[in-house]
Amino acid sequence: MATQCDSCAIKNLIYQYADHIDRGDLRAVAAMFSRGRIVAADSEGRENEFVGEESVYHTKHMTTNVMVELDDSGRGASTQAYCIVFQALADFPLQPVIAVRYRDRFEKTGQGWHFTERRMETELLGDLSRHLLQAI
Repeated sequence: MATQCDSCAIKNLIYQYADHIDRGDLRAVAAMFSRGRIVAADSEGRENEFVGEESVYHTKHMTTNVMVELDDSGRGASTQAYCIVFQALADFPLQPVIAVRYRDRFEKTGQGWHFTERRMETELLGDLSRHLLQAI
């Protein structure tokens, strides 16, 4: 049976992803998805699938409104959250560059919770000209 601690562990994974991306630690991101995948849908619904290819720097991923749904078995979960990515460079003032909705799935094993899928749905676009993620 799932517990509130399970919900906290899942939220921590979501926040850890943002921290790894903002630090440019793509190996850690890839490790988080060693048993899963990332699917990004652009604003027109076209999908791209990748793992560990989101090289971004000078960003802050602000993940909010995390809603966790634990299944009855206690071994699966799904979440929904919003993420706004802010970016700033010496010649590029701090600004939001993209807003996405995350729809994630998780599985619990003997080693704990892990991602099985992250679906990123682009909802709002800003100036992505200086952002290294051009796939969305």
